[in-house]
Amino acid sequence: MIPVSKDSPPDLQQLPKSPGVYFFSNAQGEIIYIGKAKSLRDRVRNYFSNSKEHSVKTKVLVSHIAGIEFMVVDNEVEALLLENNLIKKHSPKYNINLKDSKTYAYIKITAEEFPRVISTRRVTKDGEYFGPYTDGTLRHALVNAVISIFKLRTCQILPKKRACLNYHIGLCLGPCIGAISAEAYKSYVDEAREFLKGNTEPTVKKLTAEMHAASKVLHFERALELRNQLSAVQLLEERQSVEKIRAFDQQAIAFVRLGTKAVFDILTITKGVIRGKREYVLEYDSNIFEDFLRSYYAQHPLPYEILLNKPCWKTDEEKKVLEAYFERLRGGSVLLSVPQRGDKTSLVHLAEKNALASFGQDSSLVQIQENLNLPDVPEHIECFDISNLGYDHIVGSMTHFSNGKPDKSQYRKFRIKSLHGKQDDFASMAEIVQRRYAKLLEDHETLPNLIIIDGGKGQLNAALSSLRALGTKIPIISLAKEHEEIYFPGEEVSRKFEKNGPMMLLIRRIRDETHRFTIGYNRKRREMRMREEFKAQKH
Repeated sequence: MIPVSKDSPPDLQQLPKSPGVYFFSNAQGEIIYIGKAKSLRDRVRNYFSNSKEHSVKTKVLVSHIAGIEFMVVDNEVEALLLENNLIKKHSPKYNINLKDSKTYAYIKITAEEFPRVISTRRVTKDGEYFGPYTDGTLRHALVNAVISIFKLRTCQILPKKRACLNYHIGLCLGPCIGAISAEAYKSYVDEAREFLKGNTEPTVKKLTAEMHAASKVLHFERALELRNQLSAVQLLEERQSVEKIRAFDQQAIAFVRLGTKAVFDILTITKGVIRGKREYVLEYDSNIFEDFLRSYYAQHPLPYEILLNKPCWKTDEEKKVLEAYFERLRGGSVLLSVPQRGDKTSLVHLAEKNALASFGQDSSLVQIQENLNLPDVPEHIECFDISNLGYDHIVGSMTHFSNGKPDKSQYRKFRIKSLHGKQDDFASMAEIVQRRYAKLLEDHETLPNLIIIDGGKGQLNAALSSLRALGTKIPIISLAKEHEEIYFPGEEVSRKFEKNGPMMLLIRRIRDETHRFTIGYNRKRREMRMREEFKAQKH
């Protein structure tokens, strides 16, 4: 929680510039206002600035704020849905007359012999539900697209003596007059179900082919209709990780190690709706994850399913023992899982994102810490590169990244001083690393959490020799460009990590920025030398 007092403004730098929901609480710890934001930091800052422009109601609200909490999500639509759910749960004092507490609408496949696809705001036990959808126009367009594409019935009474109009214009399979069997009709319903679940590729291919065919034979009205149906398909991209209709309760738990701290973020999901989060910060040790789960659920109700961002067990047998323990506590089945895809993965990623956001951390930095076994999250990373274009044009450069972002005020350029008339990349690397950290140690400046060397094993060993000579230990690796592989000190064989994972994307971005900076410096040095030579020739 970010404290708020009348004597000093709150530290809003703790808020991320991400979409999410913010909570204002009073001195008694009661939630008095819940709001959504495209950028949490920017939105909340508005409450504590330009106070003269605030309405009376807003001024009263701000005067009662004693604490600020937040939850990050992936986009504005999710923020809107989560805000709606939490306002209904907490009924904050200052939201009551300000917010529309309507229920969002869903698309439903009815539980009938010949099912229909309808739009509804009521969620009952019968049928299947998809959504919620925040845009009514698009939702109705999608329902119409499903009816048109899969030709499912819209009439409510079966059977009939006469077919409806939809059947005569080719928009219905005619179950009302027995034109199709229940089994055959079910196959169309199954296709519609997959379509609503998000498996749209087969339908998109079919519609695209039909649209092109209609255009070729100059049936432009039909082509336009098919194009509109394709546009409606895009609505499925708004399917939310925040709210999924399920018949059981879940909790998504993310464990993140931040230096000596272990951070746990718990999202509670009731019947598919996120109801809130809890966060705990403990001292890290090797067994902290399992110890925390056992301790937490000894004091709190267990859900049917617990989703984790990583396993807290080493073997399947250990997992079975933990599940059996939880089942005894709950008096019923408990599923432990580490999802790898789908909606459940979105939930654990959301929990992880909230744990990191609370500490202003980036997931790629945490992944670097874990994969490289660093003692701390690498908030400060420095990267070195040598640019060698002939004996007289050897330079080195260093870039500095703070919390995953370039800090250009800390960039450094090096003219190689120890080599004259010879070319030695390894010696050049040893020189610039020695000069950089000798200066930092002399000035008692903070050392980085990680050093990256642009090069292979030879460049790494050269840099490592300089660190040893200075008597300092800083985690160091090198990145060889040919296969994007990482070399560790004392290891003969390089290691490979997921090429397009968050960790490698950041490391490559740092390396590429360093290479760009070094090449730019080399070019500048050569241009200066050429100007000097030109001036000398004129005189």
